[in-house]
Amino acid sequence: MFLLYTLNINTKKGLLFGGLGVILVGFQPIIANARPQSLDAFIFAAMTCLVEAIMFFPLMMMEIKRNKSSITNNGKMSKTTVWQNWKKNIWLLIIIGIIFGLNQLLFFIGYNLAGAINGSLTQKTSVFFGLVFGVLILKEKITKTQVVFSILLFFGLFLAITQGSFTTVYNVDVIFGVLILLFITFLWMLGHTLTKSMFDRNEMTPTQMVFVRNIMSGIILIIIYFIVFPIDKLALFNDPVNIFFFIAMGVVYGSGLFCWYKTLSYLDVSKATIVIAPTPIVTSIFASFILGEIFTVFHLIGTFLVIISIIVIVKQKEILKDK
Repeated sequence: MFLLYTLNINTKKGLLFGGLGVILVGFQPIIANARPQSLDAFIFAAMTCLVEAIMFFPLMMMEIKRNKSSITNNGKMSKTTVWQNWKKNIWLLIIIGIIFGLNQLLFFIGYNLAGAINGSLTQKTSVFFGLVFGVLILKEKITKTQVVFSILLFFGLFLAITQGSFTTVYNVDVIFGVLILLFITFLWMLGHTLTKSMFDRNEMTPTQMVFVRNIMSGIILIIIYFIVFPIDKLALFNDPVNIFFFIAMGVVYGSGLFCWYKTLSYLDVSKATIVIAPTPIVTSIFASFILGEIFTVFHLIGTFLVIISIIVIVKQKEILKDK
């Protein structure tokens, strides 16, 4: 009875953080596309990464403080080993920082071109790229059912983007934006696949990874920005509205990540993935009311097909693990 009670409590906590994560992740494209036009994607990406790093720094330090001795039996990190583990993986961390920095930059460019609704649906293809990297890098198995529903997932995305018209000449900007977002989803899953080896060896925790990758990404982006762009761009930091959007984007993005990791701490990966699957619905609601985007019946059908496909694909992955 006690175990059942504990399980129920954990499930409720997982659903609570998952639900909050859905709202936060769903709101990210809205802030991205509502920002002032003076804020180009480059500076916005750099500041988003730096704000996220600032957010996760105290969380990381509290985590390190809790683990004072060497690595314990349950595999937690310790204050005496964390810096050595960072040094040991320095080149991998730099590569990950570059990947996620480029990812953040292209995130804003892609959403600006594709629109919030189309962009949100496109990013749900992460489950497909997770399968691809699982097979190529982690040597995981894949089922025929997963292949079929991966095709259905892309059909749903195609249906939403084309609005059911398969012969019309489409908006070039939208198509280019979707392709960019497909590429960053590919990069996102590549970055997470590369981090998995460090997690498996207990050389890094998710909180530490979020801090390290964002501080590296932010520093790289900000240095390149002020090398390429004129120094008078510093005037952007004098506008309170710009500062608000820097902070808002970083906080919403970082809080969404925090909720995702908290959801994973209470639910297994498959359940957590299903819980956050409805993010395109949240984005569509916000985009319709705030950005004035039109949510059509084809968006609705496409969203339904995408979400169903995600559920079946992750369920199949769980079945493979149990065999």
